[in-house]
Amino acid sequence: MDHINKKRAPLNRTLNITNKEVIHFSKSLLKLKNRSSVKDISGRVINQDLFKTIEYLPVKFVDLLFIDPPYNLNKNFSTLKFKEMKDDEYEKWIDSWLKKIIRILKPTASIYFCCDWRTSIPAYNILKKYFIIRNRITWEREKGRGAKDNWKNSYEDIWYCTVSDKFTFNTDAVKLKRLVRAPYKSDDGNPKDWKNENGKNFRITHPSNLWNDITIPFWSMPENTDHPTQKPEKLLAKIILASTNENDFVFDLFLGSGTTAVTAKKLNRKFCGIEIDTVYAALTLKRLELAEKDKSIQGYSDGVFWERNTLMEQKKKKSE
Repeated sequence: MDHINKKRAPLNRTLNITNKEVIHFSKSLLKLKNRSSVKDISGRVINQDLFKTIEYLPVKFVDLLFIDPPYNLNKNFSTLKFKEMKDDEYEKWIDSWLKKIIRILKPTASIYFCCDWRTSIPAYNILKKYFIIRNRITWEREKGRGAKDNWKNSYEDIWYCTVSDKFTFNTDAVKLKRLVRAPYKSDDGNPKDWKNENGKNFRITHPSNLWNDITIPFWSMPENTDHPTQKPEKLLAKIILASTNENDFVFDLFLGSGTTAVTAKKLNRKFCGIEIDTVYAALTLKRLELAEKDKSIQGYSDGVFWERNTLMEQKKKKSE
């Protein structure tokens, strides 16, 4: 495939994987042939078709289910191609596997379902059949091509659902650190809800369902891969920290190049994911190996999420 052994520009930090590495990591990929236990799949990457996997998974073990399926577009994913369907056909496709996966969820589980503007409504129509829909997160995807006869697509949606009314949500774990443009003081002259750090004023704010602090992985970031729809580690960190506690189990149905697994590992959660493409599955194992040494998550530091482009500036000021 063209992205294996791909030559990069000198400053390009995109993570490569060679044919030799694919062969090496493939030996550690899991293929289920019988009913498995939680211990069997914990920390593993399952490399097979979703429909062939579901029946072998344990029952009621997942605390957080992350779902990032192919959007309803003509798209190439390494060795696989996804073809656009009519909306009702896409709904039936989602339903065909979603109804079968419910058995793996704990009664207290949370579900996050990714979609674009085209697939948001079909996804909603199926999700409401099985879960309690609690919110729709809209996040800015500032990367992408413009259009001559339409508005540029710069946002994507994530439906946030739960199985029941009993669930985990850690508000304090996902607060955002924002620059204060017009700081004000209380009657006694002290800063109100903000403080000064290295000449900049910051406020810790509650998380909302509009996320404009996410940076899409690109060539200068070490988390970047050649996967065409890779999600940022920062985005997964928000979801995992909000809806799980340490040692909870995070599961991803369409693992891709492994961002969910890598972020869960960095945040001390149990994890597993399914990826049908062997190259992406092997790339996930390579990223997990690198995560043993580097636990950092871009844009997340000191227990808070920093507004885009502010964390590195503050680190630079501290070192001066």
